[in-house]
Amino acid sequence: MTVAAVVPAAGSGTRLGAGAPKAFVPLAGVPVVVRAVEGLLRSGAVDEVLVGVPEALVDQARLLFAGRPVTVLAGGAERTATVRLALELLAVHGGERAATPEGHADVVLVHDAARPLTPPALIASVVAAVRAGHPAVVPVLPVADTVKRVTPDGIVESTVDRSVLRAVQTPQGFAFATLWAAYAASDVDAAATDDAGLVERVGEKVHTVPGDPAAFKVTTPWDLHIAELLLEKA
Repeated sequence: MTVAAVVPAAGSGTRLGAGAPKAFVPLAGVPVVVRAVEGLLRSGAVDEVLVGVPEALVDQARLLFAGRPVTVLAGGAERTATVRLALELLAVHGGERAATPEGHADVVLVHDAARPLTPPALIASVVAAVRAGHPAVVPVLPVADTVKRVTPDGIVESTVDRSVLRAVQTPQGFAFATLWAAYAASDVDAAATDDAGLVERVGEKVHTVPGDPAAFKVTTPWDLHIAELLLEKA
């Protein structure tokens, strides 16, 4: 059973304010996207990685990943467009093995480039859950803060029961055929904030596994600072 991981890294990441696409911002001297891909490969559960980057950075990214089982492609305008392109590449890339979409990879992960410290053990646990028969798997953490539903003008409408809420992380794992079908049924690439949302729309159940605080998303300068401090203490 082969496992492919898709890493969408074509976004601008303007909230980080680093003057470069977020995925290529150095984290303790190593680009964020490189750390994310290294974590996938260190898990021992991933056979190949497809990284979608801005078209202008394709050659640079190929140099960064030289010698690794990584394919670099030009990503789309939206995250889901990049994932779709990667899935299409997987569906045809395997020659005879890809006579059907699921012929190339049995399991596909979708992982945020902006989660560079995701523990390899978490990645392996997602793959194991898909292999155990769950067609869609996401790592989650309980929501610690009180959550309010607020109107557009800033007035609290209600307090949400946080006991049933979970914060979702990546990698999200899928049987290849499940994610392929979800994308085939979706006409609008920008319609979902995560791939599990597309799978939910076609009626598949999404299984959860425990997430890890270290798999947090680097979105702001504060997040980058925290990630650097964690690496210093590692």
